[in-house]
Amino acid sequence: MEVTSSNQEALISESVQIPRGPPIYQLIPKKEMIGTLTRVTVGEKDENKINKTILLVGETGTGKSTLINTLFNYAVGVKFEDEVWFQIVEEEQKSQTKSQTSDVIVYQIFGFEDQTLPFSLTIIDTPGFGSTRGFEKDDSVSQRLFDLFRSEDGVHEINAVGLVMKASDNRLNGRLKYIFDSVMSLFGKDLEKNIVALVTHSDGRPPENVLQALEYAKIKSCRDEMNQPVHFIFNNQQIEQRNRTEKDQVGSKYSWDFTNEDMGRLRDFLKNTKPQPLKTTVEVLNERIRLEACIQNLQERIKLTELKQNEIKQIEEACNKHEEEMKEHQDFTMEVDEVYKEKEPIDGGMWGLVFYEGAVTCSVCEENCHYPGCTMAWSPASCEVIKGGNCTVCTKKCPASKHVKEDWRYVIKTRKVQKTLSVVEKKYEKNKAQCESKSCLLENLKQESIKWTAELTSLLDEAYDHVIKLEQIALNVNSGSTFNYMGLLIDKMKEMGDEEKLQVLEELKIKMDKNNEGQTMATHLEKVEEALI
Repeated sequence: MEVTSSNQEALISESVQIPRGPPIYQLIPKKEMIGTLTRVTVGEKDENKINKTILLVGETGTGKSTLINTLFNYAVGVKFEDEVWFQIVEEEQKSQTKSQTSDVIVYQIFGFEDQTLPFSLTIIDTPGFGSTRGFEKDDSVSQRLFDLFRSEDGVHEINAVGLVMKASDNRLNGRLKYIFDSVMSLFGKDLEKNIVALVTHSDGRPPENVLQALEYAKIKSCRDEMNQPVHFIFNNQQIEQRNRTEKDQVGSKYSWDFTNEDMGRLRDFLKNTKPQPLKTTVEVLNERIRLEACIQNLQERIKLTELKQNEIKQIEEACNKHEEEMKEHQDFTMEVDEVYKEKEPIDGGMWGLVFYEGAVTCSVCEENCHYPGCTMAWSPASCEVIKGGNCTVCTKKCPASKHVKEDWRYVIKTRKVQKTLSVVEKKYEKNKAQCESKSCLLENLKQESIKWTAELTSLLDEAYDHVIKLEQIALNVNSGSTFNYMGLLIDKMKEMGDEEKLQVLEELKIKMDKNNEGQTMATHLEKVEEALI
């Protein structure tokens, strides 16, 4: 498709004019919903043409929507004198100041290759990163990206990750730092040279404040010949009236020209930079999912262990208190809080043709191996927690064939029951011939308690191994979810008395705390400011 006025006319015929400023046309592109993912496409894909992909990440309100529209207009060859502007981002989305949803929106621009861009362009937008909704929603965005990266018709390589900042940003506030940490934690270290800064609302001057803020925050990114973070500057006023006065026209032309110039520089960067396959990124995300599943299982096992040990303690106390009665009456009864598991329904089911929400559970161990968060796997064998054919989470590391994915999960409960001495002895006996005394029963109870503690220690070691592996392969291990788990891991490691691992975790926690320095206060002040507006 050649970029001519006839092409603009073709786009206009597929658009709706917005009655504001110069002629602005809202495109009506092809839109597909794949689960919670939205794919917006203009033109037809040519398999013989090269495609480049850029992922945009930034705080709500930085101008990502305008930047996406600018990329589109540059791609289709709109010039300053054309007095026309196209919008691929829906107007109603732009007008809302609140974060939209956890959807990842993929914009595909085909049919304009070998003109201003020598390739077709895919733009991945991550709306909602860093909103006031907290870790849970941002982790949902991470999950959507993961689903996109490993989907058969998804994105399998990235040419650039654009960190979007306003030119007025002279520091990384708590929320912005959290956003960058979140996205850094998604990628393997092989993607560092593909990360660039995209500076919006620029007046054309070098963005010294932004560069200093990036340096101070130790944001890992591609470096130029001056060892500065590679960056590109853009103005966000392209849709304003351009011919109101001669002075306005001069100013508008200047803003258009330096934006167009840096669009050219970004084009060259995408053209010359080696794309990074997302194999390591998928590995990072897989490892994070296993960590979260492991911690979730750990928390449930801690609860189970404490309840089991309480049940054992009640039996021990009854044995000591009623020793004489138990000698005379084999049918002596005691009341205990018996621990049991029950299947509980969960919200689940299919989303479209791709996503299937459910819980992966082990029928042998009767444990939840992946819940919540299992959305892509149609069977346990394809779930992230299954590796090499076996589960990485459940106690016995059972094969996938011993697992199911259903719309229920196991829950741990207790009930008060009356148990006879003979029933208790049968449950805990190791050698019937030798277990006819109270001391033997108490010893067996003690061994049972030790067994539960040992299994808990093993699970804690696995969680530790996941955290260490994340540090080795991820650009930044300090995502919100990992940070939240560190306190639990440190507390439990103290209880277990493993000084070596405790020291490693505490040092990693100190590093995370330094990265998050000032974040809590900054976020609090931002919430206060929002409340006052």
